[in-house]
Amino acid sequence: MAGALEGIRIVDLTSMVAGPVATMMLADQGAEVIKVEPPAGELMRHLAGGRGGMSASFLCCNRNKRSIAIDLKSGGGLEILKRLIATAAAFVHNFRPGIADRMGLGEDAMRAIRADLVYVSISGFGERGPYAGQRAYDPVIQALSGLADVQRDRDTGRPRMVRTIIADYTTALTAAQAMTAALFARERTGRGQHVRIAMLDAMVAYLWPEAMPSLTFVGNERDPSDGEVGPDLVFTTQDRYITAGALSDDEWAGMCRAFGREDLIADPRFKTAKDRTINAVARREIMSAELEKWRASDILPRLLANDVPSAPVLPRIDLLNNEQIRASEILEEHDSPVSGRIRMPRPAARFSQTPSKVRTMAPRLSADSASILNELGYSAQQIAGLKRDRVFAEPA
Repeated sequence: MAGALEGIRIVDLTSMVAGPVATMMLADQGAEVIKVEPPAGELMRHLAGGRGGMSASFLCCNRNKRSIAIDLKSGGGLEILKRLIATAAAFVHNFRPGIADRMGLGEDAMRAIRADLVYVSISGFGERGPYAGQRAYDPVIQALSGLADVQRDRDTGRPRMVRTIIADYTTALTAAQAMTAALFARERTGRGQHVRIAMLDAMVAYLWPEAMPSLTFVGNERDPSDGEVGPDLVFTTQDRYITAGALSDDEWAGMCRAFGREDLIADPRFKTAKDRTINAVARREIMSAELEKWRASDILPRLLANDVPSAPVLPRIDLLNNEQIRASEILEEHDSPVSGRIRMPRPAARFSQTPSKVRTMAPRLSADSASILNELGYSAQQIAGLKRDRVFAEPA
């Protein structure tokens, strides 16, 4: 069966992570994503840890796409892109503000080619403000959005970064949803629009409900650093780390029963969710002391039997053999003609009628250049001339 976005062509000029992951999600759902790269390929292709000339990170951000590598600084390369735009429903880039216009790829120029185009621009900080023209990498967004403050060390007060590129992936999810909504509106109205996504916007919106509620009521703000976000919920047992949380009254009572402290259920400090929030430090100290008395293999079944959300803290290597990961069939293996046997997560959303799936691995650089040019009406002679003039790259 066809994916939900079958028949939608997306021209993708994005690089690194946020943009490529966003378009990959749409490709998983059936869209035809044509990845346009410079002749040397984008930086992510060439990072360490690869096989067959393609990094693992690039593989995991660009599956289900076709590749064309063209020199957009040449007249011939720009003409190829314009012909592609004429066939596309959406055009996506992540240039800093102003660069697309200088390259001749701004919204007005592209809409003159395809009036109903969904034009998507992903940036670090948006189009205005003192940071608008700056380069943006994930740690910069973590710093400016307040996330590094949320992660600060409780003892020293030193801000800390999340050790994954969470701002990039949050932006990717935001962009994928926004593009799908714009494409849906286009189907309804026949009109395209400009969708602007800034990493900083996406990250502040992501953090606000949990990390900044004390800034929500105008006139009653207080510093969120003053106990707004509780300590992490990693606990030490006799043999390994686990996590366990009790938000509702039933969960708290279940936790108390699990480690044999029913007396805490009626303790006025912990009687309600509000009480437990006010006395969070004392509550966590008690939880830590009680859980340290147990082996994980003994206390986890008791917690689960009492309907307390809990799990072991898994080393990443253990994901490969974890029973829940296997039961959910999250990880799949595929054969790549370039990189051999590949393991990666399947698309997270599971559709009953329009499957989202891994159809092809990330493409070799320029693997589809000749076929795409042929589809755009270029003759074999013209393609040979473009190749000779180095307007597009040979497949790598």
